[in-house]
Amino acid sequence: MKIALGSVGASATTDLLTVLVTEDQLDKDALVNELDEALGGALRIAISDEDFTGKKDSVLVLSTARKITPKKVQLVGLGASSKVGEIELRAAAARAGRWANAEKAASLSIALRNKDDHAQLRTAAEGVILGAYRFTRYLTGERRPKKELERVHLGFHGTKESAKASAEQKKAIARGEAVALAVTAARDFVNDPPNELTPARLAESAQKLAAEHGLDAKILDFAGIRKAGMKLLEAVGRGSRNEPRLIHLSYKPEKARKSRKRVVFVGKGLTFDSGGLCIKPAQGMGDMKSDMAGAAITVALMAAVARLAPDVEVHAIAAAAENMPDGDAYRPGDVFGSLDGKTVEIINTDAEGRLVLADALAYARKLEPDYLIDHATLTGACLIALGTQTAGFYANDDKLAELYLDAARGAGESLWRMPLLDELRDSLKSDVADMKHTGDRYGGSITAALFLREFVGDAKWAHLDIAGPAYLDRPSALSPKGGTGFGLLTMVRFLEALEG
Repeated sequence: MKIALGSVGASATTDLLTVLVTEDQLDKDALVNELDEALGGALRIAISDEDFTGKKDSVLVLSTARKITPKKVQLVGLGASSKVGEIELRAAAARAGRWANAEKAASLSIALRNKDDHAQLRTAAEGVILGAYRFTRYLTGERRPKKELERVHLGFHGTKESAKASAEQKKAIARGEAVALAVTAARDFVNDPPNELTPARLAESAQKLAAEHGLDAKILDFAGIRKAGMKLLEAVGRGSRNEPRLIHLSYKPEKARKSRKRVVFVGKGLTFDSGGLCIKPAQGMGDMKSDMAGAAITVALMAAVARLAPDVEVHAIAAAAENMPDGDAYRPGDVFGSLDGKTVEIINTDAEGRLVLADALAYARKLEPDYLIDHATLTGACLIALGTQTAGFYANDDKLAELYLDAARGAGESLWRMPLLDELRDSLKSDVADMKHTGDRYGGSITAALFLREFVGDAKWAHLDIAGPAYLDRPSALSPKGGTGFGLLTMVRFLEALEG
């Protein structure tokens, strides 16, 4: 898909012309009036007949009957002008992209508002790519879409023919593309079937991404994991013929600067989770290909980082494994050491994510980050507590929490800060080891976070339990069913806030 500045008037050469309108401006909208006049009054008649008011999320589509160059005109309501911001604009552009697919459009033009606001171009570019996303890799014959959205023109109300795009406008669009394409790459990782995306394949994809974007890559295979002393990651992965991997990608700005921040992101990468010997019920096990969503956004983020080139040093670490129940699988009652040195008693082999993260966090803290942040589809308890649209957010530092929650609000991703209740720490005490890896049933998301905290040392650390929003069974404003790439928009906003 190519995105550029272009014409959004009645003479725009496009299959679908989308006009973003607000409730309070609809009656006097100049572009709507221009289109209505060109269509002989048909657009205002349709607005009246369909009782379209420009209310948020409302849509009106009208065939132009070849009276003007665009084949169809779409009005997308934004609601009241005073309440239109980045989140609303991104969602509206996503709706346009999704509708373009439904209309089998090869070209789309989107008319934005506020001509002098170049930030809109980035947001709209992000939205249209996210909305147009479809996972079609394994569809063939009649199932495969006959047309793809190939060209998108972004323009502004009142601009009949676009002037040559300025360097600032081109940069804004390019940044939006970089972020959105990273999100769609994360979705592809999550949606890939587990027979295709094994730990080794995920590591190969990460290496390829690093090579394409000029990043440093370090991969530990099973022997390397054992040699390094990552006994918890080894334990989880040893029950599968698809051996585990530790992935480490890094980006460092070219010019040295003493005050530059170093951020390390860590992702849980269970490319398939059967539950191990504590095997899951068959219902829903197929969705466990998504148990690597934390690793997916952690790896894919680096493609955006390489293109955006923030003045921040960024590391991405993913612990990838399959949790399977063969004769060498780890068992309840086993005791293992860890890269940190602590010994851990295994209680439930279906609580494997915190084990691979423990070694990954201990590895990450050796990089001496200013901020250490992990993402994981970690607990069903968090899904029950917060639902499918909100991630649980834990932090051991209030300043970090404030910065990250601000980034999430700007990105439109829902986080809810959860407490690290020290009184629940006692439930992780073991009679035979330094600690158990699970606690009592109640407060399960909190005790999982408390377990992870044991491995971060003095680092300023945040943990995001993304079990709910990482993989959906129905579409959202920005995502289709399946993998969402949730969390990546916030990661980018957080890094951008640290620049300077």
